[in-house]
Amino acid sequence: MLNILSILTGLVSLIFVIPGVIPLLGWINWLAIPIAVVGLVIGMLSSRNTGRNLNIVILLIAVVRLSLGGGIL
Repeated sequence: MLNILSILTGLVSLIFVIPGVIPLLGWINWLAIPIAVVGLVIGMLSSRNTGRNLNIVILLIAVVRLSLGGGIL
C-alpha cells in the first residue's frame, strides 16, 4: 500500500517537473522537490523499491534542471 502511495506521490511530482524543464518555468521545480521528497520517504518505508526509485529519478531531474538554470547555488 505504501508503494502505491509513493508512486502516486511521484506522479504528482512528475506533473510539476515536466513543465519545469521549459525555459522560464524552472521555478516550478521548487514545488516538485518537496513533493518528491515526501514520496521518497514513503517509498523508503515500503517493502518494494519501485516508488522509491521513481521519486529518486524525479528528484535528480528537478535538481539537475535547477542547477543548470542557476536555481541552486
